Amino acid sequence: MSSTAPGRLHVVATPIGNLGDLSPRALQVLRSVDRIAAEDTRHTQQLLAAFGARATLVALHDHNEGSQSAQLVARMQAGENIALVSDAGTPLVSDPGFRLVRAAREGGIAVSPVPGACAAIAALSVAGIASDRFAFEGFLPNKAAARRARLQALSAESRTLIFYESSHRVAETLNDAAQAFGPDRRAALARELTKRFETVLDGGLAELALRVAGDSDQQRGEFVLVVEGAPEQDGGEALAQGRRAFALLREHLPPSQAARLAAEISGAPRKRLYEPGAGGD
Repeated sequence: MSSTAPGRLHVVATPIGNLGDLSPRALQVLRSVDRIAAEDTRHTQQLLAAFGARATLVALHDHNEGSQSAQLVARMQAGENIALVSDAGTPLVSDPGFRLVRAAREGGIAVSPVPGACAAIAALSVAGIASDRFAFEGFLPNKAAARRARLQALSAESRTLIFYESSHRVAETLNDAAQAFGPDRRAALARELTKRFETVLDGGLAELALRVAGDSDQQRGEFVLVVEGAPEQDGGEALAQGRRAFALLREHLPPSQAARLAAEISGAPRKRLYEPGAGGD
């Protein structure tokens, strides 16, 4: 009795703007697979049409990934080859897909990356900010209080920080970042990378906030914010961990108690995490 060899899952990066960034290998994979799992099938259909390609598309997004993954894994176990794409850039980087990749690996399916564009890495490469150690934070919380708490928790982080931001929040985020990290902390704001109106602004956070606030064109499009890390200090990593723990615990406990627990967890000095009277119980 013959048995069908299982298929493969290809995780395929697509352009973030300039269609010329789709690699020949990526195009070959998209043309050859049995179906493509796409975050937005209409968007992916337009991409394929630009290259004269056709494919069977299936929607895979945040709302259906759990249920859809089992069906796709079953198809690959039956011999189908499937490509996973997001709307732009590398899948799973602030986009759906990790549940499908996990399910495929658990189901004995080989998973192959097809590398290409990634907005975070593209921005880091032109920011002029140290890139040997960096942390990708994705999108910050929508609500102002949660966003400011998250930024404050990262204020002692010594690695370069990378954030994604939308057009309707970028001005507020720059102001909040200047407050949390200090007005002179070096940063770069990359807008519409690889597209017609691409710009990269750099300088202190307060300076960037003023430039964006004063130019409506700089409040349009898609943004990547790259922020220089805090200066290395003795105990700096423990302090960064302590502040992250404090920011999370403070949502559920009085500040003084949150600081005590965060200090125990991280080994950072309690007084550096919370000064009575500064935040208030």
